[in-house]
Parts: sequence; C-alpha cells; structure tokens
Amino acid sequence: MNWDALRAAGCAVRRPAPLADYTTFRLGGPCPALVACATPEQLTLALGELQTAGQDVVLIGGGSNLLVSDQGLPQVVIRYASDQPQIRRAGDGVEVSGSTGLDDLAAWTVAEGLDGLVYASGIPGTVGGAVAGNAGAFGRQIGDVVETVALLDQAGLLRTAAAGDLRFGYRCSRLQTSGEIVASLRLRLTPGDRAALRQQRAEFLDLRRRKHPDWRVLPTAGSFFKNIAPTSAAGRRQAAGWLLEQAGAQALRVRGARPFEKHANIIVRDGDCTAQDVFDLAQQMAAAVQQKFGLALEREVRLLGRFG
Repeated sequence: MNWDALRAAGCAVRRPAPLADYTTFRLGGPCPALVACATPEQLTLALGELQTAGQDVVLIGGGSNLLVSDQGLPQVVIRYASDQPQIRRAGDGVEVSGSTGLDDLAAWTVAEGLDGLVYASGIPGTVGGAVAGNAGAFGRQIGDVVETVALLDQAGLLRTAAAGDLRFGYRCSRLQTSGEIVASLRLRLTPGDRAALRQQRAEFLDLRRRKHPDWRVLPTAGSFFKNIAPTSAAGRRQAAGWLLEQAGAQALRVRGARPFEKHANIIVRDGDCTAQDVFDLAQQMAAAVQQKFGLALEREVRLLGRFG
C-alpha cells in the first residue's frame, strides 16, 4: 500500500489508529490504519489507492453518531471531515463538500441570509453524514433542501444523483446501506431576513445548550433511538425520549454509561465505561420501552464492529 502517495496529496495517515480519538463518545478500539481526507479530491484518491491495494474500507465522518466496538475494526478507516468549511454560492443554489461541518454550513447560510437550514445550528457531525442519515430537528430535515448529490462508490467512481434517488425517510436514506459516499452536494435554499435568521440561530443554540450535553464534557453520540413513526401504535406519543422516561429508563446505568438527566434518549459517558457498556445500557433501555408499551425502538446511532 502506497501510504506516501496519500500523504503527498494532503491526506493524514495514522497506523494503527485508536478510533476512540475520532468519535464524540471517545470509545472504540483500534483499526490498522486511518486515512483522514478533507476534500473530495483527497477522498477520491484515497478510495482509488485503497481499492487498487485490495484494502477493505470503512468510512466515517465527524464521528458524532457512532459507537465503535472495543475490539476495534479490521478494515482501514477513511475519515472524511474538515475543520475548514468548503461552501460556495452557485447560481440560485449552494454547493458544499460532504466533509464540511453541519453547524458550519448552518452558520454560513445565516450569514448569507439564506433560509432552510438554520434549525441545524449546533448539530455536530458532517454534511455528508447528515445527508446519509437525513439529519434534522424541530420537524425539519436536510433531505428537504437537497437538490443533487455527488456520490463516490467504494472504487472511487463518481456519479451525480438527484435527491429523489436517495429515498429520504425519517432519519434514513438508501446511502446507509448502498456503500456510496457523499463527496459534495447542491442545496436549494430560499432568501431570508439576516437579522431574523441570526435570532433564530441564537435561540436554537441556546436551546441545545440547555437540553443537550456538551459532548466535549460528557461524551455522547446524541439521540440514541429514533422517534416512533406517527402511524404506529405509539399514537400521539412519538418521542423516544418520552417513552424511555415513562418506562423508567433514566434510572438505568451500566458502569459509567447512563441516560442524560435532561433527555432520556441521550446516553452519556459519565465515568469509566466501555462501548460494550453503552450497548448493554441501550439494550436495557429498549427492553424497558418494549415491556411497558409494546414498541420496538430503532437505533439512530450507527454501530461499527462486534458487540456482545
């Protein structure tokens, strides 16, 4: 494997790499190598080189919606994330790299006076990860404003797909199983009032500070379970957090893994714990809801590796 070619292209290569350093849960074992890419060009090169070398690859973004096994992974990991936002106006649309932070994009749209993504203020992770999981809040989701997406397959081949091809659903898209990667995308946003958007952003950020843990202080992956669909037996009570609270899940704890006191659907790492502890706690929480309501909660957090 020609690691020097990747470094020459600006990719950072770490061999081996502790994956706990690359998730907001700060948990997970090692992988044989991690290649950090910031641009679509670096990502394309890395995929091509690894494919040529016959390497199995797993892709991660900002690591904010991820729980990695304590045993780590046998595959090479590509991390597609950037601290430098790559965003530009393109006619009546906006083009952005999948490596750009979602909150960075939300802040940029507010500064540009563009409405349609201010609700994403404060949500961690990358734009690419947000598209794959159709991230959203307050009744809105990023799939509502996606126009086209530039997708890379595992061989590094690029194609453009329309939003309808991604089959967006609640916190999901077909990208979660297709193996394709969001290199970049085009969004359609609408002109808005800058002052009003700035006020909305401040309110959303304040709400998150009051109701959500700071992952830098209490490591977490955010909401662990998806809300229940309104057409299900949950009736009007759709929020997974409400179901968990009513089922007594906030009293559960597995070593240093516990539900956040202000939001029952958020698991935090508060003290010594492993990824397996988080997994076991999540299983107990889901079982409590199943027993009380007869409803099966579905994970929103992505699992990588083997769990008991």
